[in-house]
Amino acid sequence: MNADDLNVLSLKQRPDFVQTPCVRSVTERAMSYLQAGYPVHFSGPAGTGKTTMAMHVAAQIGRPVVLIHGDDEFGSSDLIGGQLGYRSTRVVDNFIHSVMKTEENVSKTWVDHRLTTACKFGFTVIYDEFNRSRPEANNVLLGVLEERLLDMPMGRSAEGHLQVHPHFRAIFTSNPEEYAGVHKTQDALLDRMITITVGHQDRETESEITAAKSGLALDDAEKIVRVVRDFRELGVLSLAPTVRACIMIGRITAMRGATISCDDRVFAETCRDVLRVDAVKITHEGNPVGEAWLEDILAKHCPPHETPSAHVLHSAAANGNRIDFN
Repeated sequence: MNADDLNVLSLKQRPDFVQTPCVRSVTERAMSYLQAGYPVHFSGPAGTGKTTMAMHVAAQIGRPVVLIHGDDEFGSSDLIGGQLGYRSTRVVDNFIHSVMKTEENVSKTWVDHRLTTACKFGFTVIYDEFNRSRPEANNVLLGVLEERLLDMPMGRSAEGHLQVHPHFRAIFTSNPEEYAGVHKTQDALLDRMITITVGHQDRETESEITAAKSGLALDDAEKIVRVVRDFRELGVLSLAPTVRACIMIGRITAMRGATISCDDRVFAETCRDVLRVDAVKITHEGNPVGEAWLEDILAKHCPPHETPSAHVLHSAAANGNRIDFN
């Protein structure tokens, strides 16, 4: 099997990818580690942009990309390959006109999987949420990352290993171990990577991302980001809202033609649903307080819009003019 038989990606920088000083700093660090020959590991909570950052960095490398998603059902053969194909050979001998001899042979053939293909051709591997795979499935990576040798099982070739291409690079992402479905990673594997912890972005980055992904003006995006960040800092949810929540609120608000104002029903309801206010279990005198907290935050960052008539009245009064509404 050659590289064209697998889903090999050719990544380019997305036009809506936001590059603030914070993002550029992480990119430069990751690129320097990869250029030195070390794999990079982006670790952090869900929704903080680890996969997006991994793809952005891979695009900077400029090599074809193989994407692998961690899976609890994975074994090492799912990364390397195995005797998964069949070859059938049929020979018909009709040399003597009155006699027909048929010989048929069926044999298994080796099929390379994504890690083997990347190692062979020098592609970049993005192993997304690699700690969702069981540790024993990832043991094969130890030799790849340290000795630059991929141990091959019997059946692929006479050789017991594959020399890793010098252009091969690996980028990993992972979620915290307390997340459901996540396994503890073996220390020997982590010791071979350089880990960059990815947390919530700074306010500038979150605002620019929200504006780019939602189509809202930057001023409106900043208001949404302030709301989400203030609600996040309350620390009342086990899964804190991330920039994904900002993008959701921004997109829905723009799609429905709502305004970024606490007195806009659509906007307020969208914030309440996306931020999962009903999941806040804290009560005061038997009453849930999550919604009251959100209302205060919305009033602080997204004050009511002044109605046109009130605005005109205010301007006219300031200028000593009389208003005729007839």
